[in-house]
Amino acid sequence: MIREDEKYHHFRIEVPPDFKEVFSHFYFAENTSAEPVTKTLLPSFQTILVFNFGTNTILYSQVQTSIEIAKHLVLGPIKRAFDYTLPAKAEILVANFKEDAFYRFFGSVALSENHSLNPDDLTDGNCFSLLWSELDKIRNVNHRIGYILDFCKPYLKERNVIVQQLAKIKNGALHTIKTIASQQKQSERNIQLQYKKQFGYSAKEMNRFQRFLKAMEQLQNIAAKSSKIDWFEIIEECGFYDQSQLIHDFKHYIHLSPTQYLKFQQDICTVKP
Repeated sequence: MIREDEKYHHFRIEVPPDFKEVFSHFYFAENTSAEPVTKTLLPSFQTILVFNFGTNTILYSQVQTSIEIAKHLVLGPIKRAFDYTLPAKAEILVANFKEDAFYRFFGSVALSENHSLNPDDLTDGNCFSLLWSELDKIRNVNHRIGYILDFCKPYLKERNVIVQQLAKIKNGALHTIKTIASQQKQSERNIQLQYKKQFGYSAKEMNRFQRFLKAMEQLQNIAAKSSKIDWFEIIEECGFYDQSQLIHDFKHYIHLSPTQYLKFQQDICTVKP
């Protein structure tokens, strides 16, 4: 039997300081075995750009329809978990856009939840196909990332003042949006619309997601310590109304109950924004 760490290599790569507002990180994974490897990607509310090298990677939607990635694909914002399979000799490099960075590159593109697009369809010409061709010639992962960063520099637009303020909001706090609206002499509704336009989700959606993340992190910490779980303590500390709301949110985001998540977390890829 082949051990998991011998057939599936994956790691997170940090970005240089100059790009901290653009990408949260890059992610690399490869399957060097003769068997396919299937993982679950947790929601991150980020838009991602996936480059595929080698055998086509397969994504599975919530209704189990499949999408094959031959070269590159834009996906997001990632609001719910989905499965992906790396067949034998498959290799992926994923750029995780931070906050409004995707829209700073591509403008006001309408993306729906877990929606996939060919990035060449968002630009004039086939520049991403050309970029993929150059990346395919480079074997070192860090050199590939350096090439991507150099490539994207000319296309990144500056943030406006309002978006700079919105990006500083923690957890999509609605009361902070009200403050920004007052400072900018705009309606609260208009600021909320700008938030959704620039980030791909509403402040209310982000509040709910952050509550789920807090609960998930607490469960991980308790499991690591082999401690008994006090569900009512988690409900109170994370801001859920009751246990049914906690279970509902876990099933909404990752299609698992909290107890099921603890059983299967070794097969889940966590992407922290």
